[in-house]
Amino acid sequence: MSVSPVALVISIRVLPGRRGAFLSGISRNASCALRDEPGCLRFDVVGDPEDTEAFWVYEVFADEEALAAHRLTPHFLAWQEEKAALAVPGSQVDRRGPLLLSEG
Repeated sequence: MSVSPVALVISIRVLPGRRGAFLSGISRNASCALRDEPGCLRFDVVGDPEDTEAFWVYEVFADEEALAAHRLTPHFLAWQEEKAALAVPGSQVDRRGPLLLSEG
């Protein structure tokens, strides 16, 4: 049985005036994940063109183990603390599933 990559799509809203800090912090997390984690295959942050405080984050990991390992890294844990001061409480919604098709 082959292992499917895992895609994670997150929607999140930041507090008014915190957009720049959010982008800076998540950029550090993404850079470290892509550089230091062989199991992190993709990390994209998308902004809503009609709402500057709304974002979607799209991440792909080699498998569930790679995602679990990501969540234990120092850069991820630091980002979680930082994000807590930037995001609207309760606004984050995570969706995850197997990556079925990817065309580059």
